[in-house]
Amino acid sequence: MQELSLSSKLKYIFSIPVIIAALGYFVDIYDLLLFGIVRIPSLKALGLNPDVDGTFILNCQMTGLLLGGIFWGIFGDKKGRLSVLFGSILVYSLANIACGFLPYFPKEHLVYQYAALRFIAGIGLAGELGAGITLVSESLPKNLRAIGTSVVAGFGLMGAVVAQLTVELAGGWNISYVIGGILGILLLFLRISVSESGIYKNMEHESVAKGNFLSFFTNKDRLIRYLKCIAVGLPTWYCIGILAVLANQFAPELGITDLNPGKAIMWAYVGISVGDLMSGFISHALKSRKMAIFYMLVFTIIGVGIMLFGNTNTETKYYIFCVWLGLGTGYWAMFVTLAAEQFGTNIRNTATTTVPNMVRGLVPVMIFIFDFFKKDFSVIMSAALLGVIIFGLAFYSSLTISETHGKDLEFTE
Repeated sequence: MQELSLSSKLKYIFSIPVIIAALGYFVDIYDLLLFGIVRIPSLKALGLNPDVDGTFILNCQMTGLLLGGIFWGIFGDKKGRLSVLFGSILVYSLANIACGFLPYFPKEHLVYQYAALRFIAGIGLAGELGAGITLVSESLPKNLRAIGTSVVAGFGLMGAVVAQLTVELAGGWNISYVIGGILGILLLFLRISVSESGIYKNMEHESVAKGNFLSFFTNKDRLIRYLKCIAVGLPTWYCIGILAVLANQFAPELGITDLNPGKAIMWAYVGISVGDLMSGFISHALKSRKMAIFYMLVFTIIGVGIMLFGNTNTETKYYIFCVWLGLGTGYWAMFVTLAAEQFGTNIRNTATTTVPNMVRGLVPVMIFIFDFFKKDFSVIMSAALLGVIIFGLAFYSSLTISETHGKDLEFTE
């Protein structure tokens, strides 16, 4: 294959599918993490318990992501990648606008109303990243896929930073929800200019089963590939869902007066944004997806160890380590790209959409194990024990999963 010129490479990397996917992921992350950022102020303002009710609502949102991932994954393989990009953003934008009006809802059963809206938002949010990464992966030359998807995630993840700043500047947590919903509606109109993936069009009329989610469980080799893809991504949400979202629980044992989960999330995503941009270039330089992820996992686990046991006794130090962990777990785009490259076109969107949402959907399981360990151990030791399990699975999977750098994606299962 003829080597592309620099101008041609830049044309692909900053093409319409990449730009639209990046903007979509920006809004997706803004809306996805907004509840984690406004959890305490919103629940206090509504007269609810930030810990008990907050955990219930977060679990509902993550369950929505899990179920939505399956729905949008199948839908994208049966009806096309663009159908997901239009449908998912409409669902989560309307749900977030509704969250902005929660103060005016009937006070009776308010926690269930909040949880229902976050569940619906979770269903909508589940489709964004998988469809975007699938579309970009199928639209770019194989030697530019890693860089293109890293641009999508690197820019998109800045939505977490903007979400935190919006909460601080908007003057109310509910206004931040409305802003997120409006951003999504505006992006919906921009997506009219996006074309469907050529690879999907070539497969669209073939007599092959499309979007068969159960096919991941009917073939041993396919199931192992699928489970390894999920395991590779678990440390990302261990760092976010436990060490950042629940940062306030670590403050007493670390001797810190107060830790703001919203700021912990923001600083973690500052690191993740940079890490995601770096991961594509690291993979490109190493000519390997799996080794790029492996080295970033090593960097991350060192940061977790020092964070938990290295005298992190000030708020500033904790946030610095959040940036460190963000840099290390900034292989999120690489991990989703890896999932896209593992499977054929007829189930690629199903894999790429369900895998990251399986990871997100396992956050309630992580929290359950974390809380279970807290019955007998300190908060720090409980997090460490959970980390051993999570990173053990991720290291094993990253080293044993098949390499996909430069793999041709025009195939079916």
